Amino acid sequence: MSSFCEPSSQTGLRRVLKSRHMSMIAIGGSVGTGLFIASGATISQAGPAGALLSYILIGVMVYFVMTSLAELATAMPESGSFALYGARYVDEGFGFALGWNFWFSWAVAVAVDLVAAQLVMGYWLPDVPGWVWSATFLVIIFLLNAVSVRGFGEAEYWFSLIKVTTVLLFIITGLMMIAGILRGAPSSGFDNWFTGGGPFSGGFTALIGTAMIAGVSFQGTELVGIAAGESDNPAKAIPRAVRQVFWRILLFYVFAILVISLIVPSDDPRLLRNDIADISVSPFALVFRNAGLLSAAAVMNAVILTSVVSAGNSGVYSSTRMLFNLAREGNAPRIFFRLTQHGVPLYALVATIMVAALCLLTSLFGNHEVYMWLLNMTGMTGFICWAGIAISHYRFRRGFVRQGHKLSRPPYRAAWFPVEPALAFGMCVVVMLGQNYMAFMHQSVDWYNVAATYVGIPLFLLTWLGYRIANKSRFVSYDDMIFPEEVTGDKQV
Repeated sequence: MSSFCEPSSQTGLRRVLKSRHMSMIAIGGSVGTGLFIASGATISQAGPAGALLSYILIGVMVYFVMTSLAELATAMPESGSFALYGARYVDEGFGFALGWNFWFSWAVAVAVDLVAAQLVMGYWLPDVPGWVWSATFLVIIFLLNAVSVRGFGEAEYWFSLIKVTTVLLFIITGLMMIAGILRGAPSSGFDNWFTGGGPFSGGFTALIGTAMIAGVSFQGTELVGIAAGESDNPAKAIPRAVRQVFWRILLFYVFAILVISLIVPSDDPRLLRNDIADISVSPFALVFRNAGLLSAAAVMNAVILTSVVSAGNSGVYSSTRMLFNLAREGNAPRIFFRLTQHGVPLYALVATIMVAALCLLTSLFGNHEVYMWLLNMTGMTGFICWAGIAISHYRFRRGFVRQGHKLSRPPYRAAWFPVEPALAFGMCVVVMLGQNYMAFMHQSVDWYNVAATYVGIPLFLLTWLGYRIANKSRFVSYDDMIFPEEVTGDKQV
């Protein structure tokens, strides 16, 4: 075999991602179709106040998850780190299940993004078979990840910059409309909040449902932890990126939804039929149209396409690094641990691309059916990952203190421990279990619908249990935990 795929002489991946890459990955990591399209559906389902409350609550939860991740990732900047943290500080089987859960969910999420790309391109070229676009963008994403780590970082930097600029222009335009500078503003203040079903239309059920949509929209923020293993200065770059999470959530989601709700009534029929299949009625496009910007639909279509490709690019990167780490820890075939001369885990990349090729099933079943099928497979797994980060951080800190180490040693410390991981875990559980609780309130339970909603939970638990039985693993005691010398100052025995 040529040296192109020989194991790297380095102990890990190359640290070539700069602070600007990490910052922009953090800012743009969760800005995608969840904001540009699904935000309108959340307003129509839960009402303007309900949608805002959902995004604020999930935003707080995500911030707590990120502070937990920051403490772990600065202490142990490893690629594919979630599985490593779970194995070291919870249970080897837990880390095993968490890693495979994350890899598969993000690989499938790439397929979801590529199906979305078909729908976006269908707006311009409806006569071209959708699978052609999925195959085209799949090749582009593969090349962006295969060339070098820096190539991925640069692509994500510019993709994120486009998305961020679009959101800022949207908010400025909306505020000018509300102030009466541009035409198309609402008649006065919060009048639109009291149309239709009112501020909280749909009640608690809709609030829980939109919380999951909000969570899916924020998925990708944890990419900073995955990229930590290839950051040139993780102790500085990761805390800086995490601090930006709160402001990103406040500005990009809460402000954007507030602007939309003040301009577009929640009972607007264009919001009610708003979904990924109808790009032209993105709430962003509706606001731009009301401002007299007639080309808004085409412009938003291009931005949404950029977001879809960006999300797919990030998904391939993160799932590839997770598979690489699983192989390094002996939990996946060793071939996935091989690196190219440019520090790229090529075999892990190819395996991820093969799962992402599920998007080509649209040639057999139709893009809308495949999109919903794949989306249902990924929704729950992101919350499982976040809950796993919270548990790992809680036990990491408890073990660190139990062994007498000084909290001043880690480069970053979550300030509100144990509130942060406890609240993050609790909120994850509530959202996961509450997704389809109404299905159990009827005399005849729709078990097919229940299975489609909750299938991710038993799969994760069965994977964990299977590993524990096969390898006789147990929970790691606080006294037996091993911490890096860099954060303890001691030599490990």
